[in-house]
Amino acid sequence: MLDFLIHKDIELFIYLNNLGNVQWDGFWLFITNKFTFIPLYIFLLFLTYKQLGFKKMLIVLLFAVLLITLSDQTSNLFKYSFKRLRPCHNDAIASAIRIVREGCGGLYGYFSGHAINSMAIAVFFGLLLKNKYSYLFFILIFWALITAYSRIYVGVHYPLDVITGMLFGILYGTLFNKILIYFLKKIKN
Repeated sequence: MLDFLIHKDIELFIYLNNLGNVQWDGFWLFITNKFTFIPLYIFLLFLTYKQLGFKKMLIVLLFAVLLITLSDQTSNLFKYSFKRLRPCHNDAIASAIRIVREGCGGLYGYFSGHAINSMAIAVFFGLLLKNKYSYLFFILIFWALITAYSRIYVGVHYPLDVITGMLFGILYGTLFNKILIYFLKKIKN
């Protein structure tokens, strides 16, 4: 069963990866760049400041840093435990895929750090700010989805790498949000 799932994952990856074309490569390289969305993170902190004030915004920032640290470390733990080669390091499919990005990243790819981090931040801040900015949650989820897809497009992650990362991101983002809300209720303004 596992072999069947991995085979289908590779087939889906090849299909999705080959949907790309040169005209869109620049866009997806922009999306997949981890520094592209720094203005978004600053904007989320600004909205948090407006809603909660400076002191609580600093606490939210601390929780966000801890969230990303846990997400990254979980992704690395899985990568070095499962040791599944990234598609761009898999010689068996090299002739069938498009490698858009220069440099493939580490040897192993299960599961995507970009997917877990973007989804964790989207859920964490989306839930935190949903009462005042209800539309923001959906915008952040959309951003996380396109960030995750960009990893398939550029040839560095299989769909299961991305899906697993997003599921862990949802779990961690929700958990950290709940702990944060509990913590913030204990703090006086």
